[in-house]
Amino acid sequence: MAISRYVLLVFTIAMLASTAISDPILTKVNRHIYLTSQIVRVLSTLKVENPGPLIMSEVLLAFPELQSKNLAYLTASSHETKGKPKGSVVSLPIKAVNLDERPSGATFYSVLLPKEVAAGESFTLDVLAVFTHALRPVPEQITQADIQLVLYRDSVYYLSPYEVKVQSLIVKLPDSKIESYTKLESTKVHGSEIKYGPYENLPPFSLSPITFHFESNLPFAVAQELVREIEISHWGNVQVTEHYKLIHGGAKSKGEFSRRDFQARPNDRGASAFSFLVAHLPARARSVYYRDLIGNISTSHLRVDSRKSELVIEPRYPMLGGWRTAFTIGYGLPLQDFLYESEENRFLNMTFGSPMIELVIDTLIVKVVLPEGSSGISAAAPFPIKQWQETKISHLDIGGRPVVVLEKTNVVPEHNQYFQVYYKFSGLSMLREPLMLISGFLFFFAACIGYMHADTSISKSSASYLAKQQWEEVQVLIQKVQNVINRCLAMHDNLEASLRDLSRTGDVQACKAARKSADGLLKELSKEMKPLLTSLQAYSSAAQILPKVEELVAKERELQEKVMLKHSTAVEGYERKSGARDIDHRVALLQQKITALKQEVDDILQFIDDI
Repeated sequence: MAISRYVLLVFTIAMLASTAISDPILTKVNRHIYLTSQIVRVLSTLKVENPGPLIMSEVLLAFPELQSKNLAYLTASSHETKGKPKGSVVSLPIKAVNLDERPSGATFYSVLLPKEVAAGESFTLDVLAVFTHALRPVPEQITQADIQLVLYRDSVYYLSPYEVKVQSLIVKLPDSKIESYTKLESTKVHGSEIKYGPYENLPPFSLSPITFHFESNLPFAVAQELVREIEISHWGNVQVTEHYKLIHGGAKSKGEFSRRDFQARPNDRGASAFSFLVAHLPARARSVYYRDLIGNISTSHLRVDSRKSELVIEPRYPMLGGWRTAFTIGYGLPLQDFLYESEENRFLNMTFGSPMIELVIDTLIVKVVLPEGSSGISAAAPFPIKQWQETKISHLDIGGRPVVVLEKTNVVPEHNQYFQVYYKFSGLSMLREPLMLISGFLFFFAACIGYMHADTSISKSSASYLAKQQWEEVQVLIQKVQNVINRCLAMHDNLEASLRDLSRTGDVQACKAARKSADGLLKELSKEMKPLLTSLQAYSSAAQILPKVEELVAKERELQEKVMLKHSTAVEGYERKSGARDIDHRVALLQQKITALKQEVDDILQFIDDI
């Protein structure tokens, strides 16, 4: 289906090739496609010439539908800055544009040049496009012993609304293990590199599909959701907590998994699995922890140097294709390294993305928790994001702490850039919590003094004491009733379990024996219940709760009847050798009633507990 749509796009583009969108000419195009990880990076160097007569101030970039839906990051810079320090490279402004006449599904972006290009002059720029989920596993399912093969589709020609004089393409693969690739004129293979071109005098919107089917056992770690919470304390700490929901996004694992084989031969038995992740934390990270829902995970290692802290974490089990895990990492940072202030104006300057290496994030949510009393709040990031504000209630808070929430989808390591949160905060507000603690202790001591001097004794002959004692006796009886009901419900569960064993083994006699045992125990429990109800009726303080208790007993008996009827119907069906579908059909209505009655019994039990 994808190939047919791609071919349709080629024909559509060919029809529009005669009407160029703009006059500039690409005199030279060099493209490098890096397929060395799950994230596809395409670096294009474009030499744009203005043939005139108008002045050129912007350049259009085009992406076919096959790529535009997976485009995560796009940046352009002047080629003259190539080789300079990373901090000195300035990205050129880019914005999405809509064109009246364009190929079906193509997406266009406009790059604003740093200076106007006059007629006859040229300008060279570097364009980096980063794509996620562009490598498709083929086959989509593999066993533990199989290698992972992925498929990538692109065009050997650079898609552009301009005429291209000369262009070439280099594709970099993880290694030289290639299943297949598109062979065209001027194609050369050097180990893990495939070179195409040069190709000359190509009209606008030229496309020629190419595919690469190759081995890639690198980690396909995808965070379906990452929630980063950054909590600022003006007492000197920035606490960062990151909650990950991770999945192996490669070919799904099928069949059984052998941990023994994986540990003995990890390169052969689970080559596409990954058993650890690496996170580059800030240099002065402290109090680092790594845990999941079960508790702390000890299989982690922290290496610290003057530039960064490297955290190596190992999940509780190796991650095969399609497997999921959830975990949390947290660490503290010195406040002075990330917060800057001038009088009452302050701003936080931190990186946006995940510290994990080569991690794709489907949805990233960053929550910046500011101190209570902050005002004039705003946030800025170097790329488009959704943002809103909410409130978090924490210890010693009165109105809650303001929280700036930033959300972005399809996040890659290139998004790990600095963002800022600006706010105003008075230093006097820091005294709020200490004053609350002092006031609380003073009130506590005053209450203790008052209590020690007050006479709070209660006479055992007083009406309030007798009412309290009677209510305690009622509570003991109600607990005994609840205990009997819970034992009855446990017997119901045992009968349900016997039916599951019957469907699995077909042992009718064992099922009947379970029924007989349950009948006897339920009769004994019914005898225990009668004196308890009689005793409750004798207490006047139980008048309000007694109807609910009686309703609970009646609902349990009705539930018991339905469970017994379901059990008898199922056993009778197996004795008649009826089919499983026929038996399920006969007990379906009963199961619905049983489910409803169980819910009613649980609701009444909860109501009694609340009282």
